[in-house]
Amino acid sequence: MGRIAVHEFIALDGVFEDPRWTMDFGFDPQMGETLAAITDASTAILLGRTTYEMFAPAWSTRTVEDDPGAPFFNDTPKYVVGANEPDADWGPRTLLGKYDPDAIRRLKDETEGLIYVSGSGTLVRAMLEEQLVDELHLFVYPVAVGSGQRLWADGGGPTKLALHTSDVYDNGVVHLAYGPA
Repeated sequence: MGRIAVHEFIALDGVFEDPRWTMDFGFDPQMGETLAAITDASTAILLGRTTYEMFAPAWSTRTVEDDPGAPFFNDTPKYVVGANEPDADWGPRTLLGKYDPDAIRRLKDETEGLIYVSGSGTLVRAMLEEQLVDELHLFVYPVAVGSGQRLWADGGGPTKLALHTSDVYDNGVVHLAYGPA
């Protein structure tokens, strides 16, 4: 049975939308090692349609020489949640249709290893509400952005989590790895 591992870059105020603000902090090599450990254990990628369409042009032309993560992103089976077929074509993919927690449960039942999720905030929020996320890896940047979509939207119920590990990187980013409480 598969487990869902979510990776998000977020600001101190919970904003994850349009993470160009992360560029001011650089990318610490230890962050890459942490992310590589997650992707190395992953056998599938689960994305919302919008994130899939944003990732496709960024990753589809990269090679291992450009980025050691390119083979994972390009060759790993991708499962896309969305009502419409994505506009981009990128590696092996299956459209799961509109968000359906039972479809995500079936995917977990049919998958060995981790199912990697990055970005896909709307999808992640829904999966957190349904308690479908097994690992939540937050890379918290030392900045309050002030506006933008937050990982936890106003009006949602409480989400209780248990801290599994934490790391502090030289660029000021903190990695917090949570699981269900």
